[in-house]
Amino acid sequence: MNSLYALKPFITALLMPPTSLLLMLGACLAWRRTTRWTRPVAAALLVLLWLSACQGSGRWLVRDVLRPPAALDRPALAALAAGPDGPSTAVIVLGAGRYGAAPEFLDQPDLTPNGLARLRYGMWLSRQLQQPLGYSGGVGWAQKDGPSEADAAARIVRDEWGGTLRWAEGRSRDTRENADFSVPLLRADGVRRIVLVTHAWHMPRALAHFRRAAGSGIEVVAAPFGFPGEDERSLLDWIPSTSGVLTVQWVVRELLGRAAGA
Repeated sequence: MNSLYALKPFITALLMPPTSLLLMLGACLAWRRTTRWTRPVAAALLVLLWLSACQGSGRWLVRDVLRPPAALDRPALAALAAGPDGPSTAVIVLGAGRYGAAPEFLDQPDLTPNGLARLRYGMWLSRQLQQPLGYSGGVGWAQKDGPSEADAAARIVRDEWGGTLRWAEGRSRDTRENADFSVPLLRADGVRRIVLVTHAWHMPRALAHFRRAAGSGIEVVAAPFGFPGEDERSLLDWIPSTSGVLTVQWVVRELLGRAAGA
């Protein structure tokens, strides 16, 4: 089973756009027998290639396909802040990858940009709510052995922001394990409410896993962030861009994760 799971990064990479679309387009063009469907299929694949790199496509997919819950607004934050103090509430940040040895930090572990963004929002939320902070993330299936994401997060919180992590779960390799390993840790510490921090596109899958693991004994509150915005003119949203490619890839990765139960 572990050897099968070890293939997840390779299989995922092949199924992600633009790789999957390029492979299908190449197969279509290399097909020796030209039929009346060859050109229409090739044209459709070219259109999909274009759309898979557009921020407009990504924003639509996040909003209407993944359908994440709304961000916490002022009334929601006020209601959470009014809850009981102490360990009964935990702000938990989900990992998004790490660099095992960052040379610019004297070969200490560091988080990826997505991981740093999640940690930053988690720190802000923890201070707004005056509730303790935790981080869940080990060494992903695609990564080499070494310090965990939780180790990197603890270093950043301590050395750069002058704070501390109350909980550092460093064994999980995917979202399912984030939930399966974090919830028992929090339950043992008396936590009765989890404020779950991750990107909007990741939140539906993460929320489902945490609510499954928590059962009826722990409330799980979604705290999504990083919603694809409309910062550019509408025409530019339909011109291929790096941000468009990344957003569409995140959505496809989430759909694959749902299908695999990861």
